[in-house]
Amino acid sequence: MSDYPVKKTEAQWREQLADAHPLAYAVAREAATERAFTGQYWDHWENGEYRCVGCAAPLFRSDTKFDAGCGWPSYYEPVNAEIIERVVDRSHGMVRIEVRCQQCGSHLGHVFPDGPEPTGERFCINSAALKFRPSE
Repeated sequence: MSDYPVKKTEAQWREQLADAHPLAYAVAREAATERAFTGQYWDHWENGEYRCVGCAAPLFRSDTKFDAGCGWPSYYEPVNAEIIERVVDRSHGMVRIEVRCQQCGSHLGHVFPDGPEPTGERFCINSAALKFRPSE
């Protein structure tokens, strides 16, 4: 794992994430995945910004969100390339690219090369790893 700027003990993470979402700790700190079509943001289309549940870093803007039909919030690009860490994930008998918050190391989801233009990427993100901030 990288050395992330935001550092907390496991107890601090558990306490903070307990208030966020029932699956927030399991997703963000243990790389769990919420079931498809169950997260609060998979079918959410309000204008605003999706931020990291662990540190509130801005991750994705609503104008990059699209309906991929997969049951998870999907975006074609992050707010900036530096905010997302990409890690090879060989779990579950496949090779995928896991994406984490570069500030706190929270697991967000995975990125796939089947998204729309202009990037051709699909960031498939767990709702439990996100906090939404509406546009003002």
